[in-house]
Order: sequence, then C-alpha cells, then structure tokens
Amino acid sequence: MSTPVIGVLALQGDVREHLIALAAADAVARPVRRPEELAEVDGLVIPGGESTTISKLAVLFGVMEPLRARVRAGMPVYGTCAGLIMLADKILDPRSGQETLGGIDMIVRRNAFGRQNESFEAAVDVRGVPGDPVEGVFIRAPWVESVGAAAEVLAEHEGHIVAVRQGNALATSFHPELTGDHRVHSLFVDMVRANRAAESL
Repeated sequence: MSTPVIGVLALQGDVREHLIALAAADAVARPVRRPEELAEVDGLVIPGGESTTISKLAVLFGVMEPLRARVRAGMPVYGTCAGLIMLADKILDPRSGQETLGGIDMIVRRNAFGRQNESFEAAVDVRGVPGDPVEGVFIRAPWVESVGAAAEVLAEHEGHIVAVRQGNALATSFHPELTGDHRVHSLFVDMVRANRAAESL
C-alpha cells in the first residue's frame, strides 16, 4: 500500500514541527489551509497554537464545515493542545465565537495547567505507544475534565486526563512534535494506514 498522505492544518501554530514528525513517521506530510487541500489527504493533524484563533481562521478560510464533515465521516484526525480543544464536543470555558469540530465525546478545560510561564515537561505513559514513557511538553495546556463512554483514556498526568482516543480521533494535551520522539505520530500514522486498508476492502 502506498504511503499515507497526512495534512497539518496550517492556519496557526507549530505546523512545521508536525510536518517533520509525520515525515519521520513514514507519511507524506503537507500543509492544509483550504477545502481542496483537505480533500487530498488521508488524515489530518490539528496543531497547537491558540484554539480560538484556529477556530476563527478555519471559518474564514472556508475549511471548518468540510473539516467537520470529514471528521464525522471517519477521517483520522490528531489534535495536540489547541487541537485537542478543537476535537472536543464541549469546552468548559469557551471564548466568544469559539467553535469546535467535535469528534471526541469529552469536556475540556482551556489553559488548565496554567499560563505560558508555567509550561513544563513530564514523562507520560501513553497506552498504545511502546517503550519508555513519552516526554510530554505542556504549554498553556488544556486537560480533559471527563469523557463519555465511547472515548478511551490513553494517558493521565497528576490525575488529569491528557490523551484520549475515540475511533479515528486522537488527542493529546501535550506536544510530542517538539521532542524529537515520533512514537505518537507513528501511532497516528498507523491509524491512518488501518483506516485506508478498511476503506479499500
């Protein structure tokens, strides 16, 4: 089977780092800003950044509704930090005009771990990622307050949920793309490959 093509939503945030991590995990990685670019990818990463800004730019660029449709149809999607917020069905403290894509039955709290100057790194055991714990970089990170029955908790830090999966949707509070450890991206690339294989049957 050919190498999966995975997009990174390139409206705001640490796009370049995700493109590098995906390429290292044996995917063809490309930035996505417009609906026609979204239509050409097998999966999508929503990077960290500012979730309200990403939400508003997605509407402005005309990509929000096509994105929602693809996520509902089962396209694999992975959100880090702000991307996790974008994949939540509910935000506890949304900003005015802030929208989400949905896709994971979870309630999230923005900036739950503190402000920029309270950013930190921590070793996180992530279910489905073999080997040593993942070094998680938490930057103004959200956490997941609660999940519904369909969502699987993959990791916690200090009693707070920081990684979740529901079907083809994966989300982490932390930034694995900033560490040089590409195992979480490899997990996502495997999800995209499995989805492509299922669709080709």
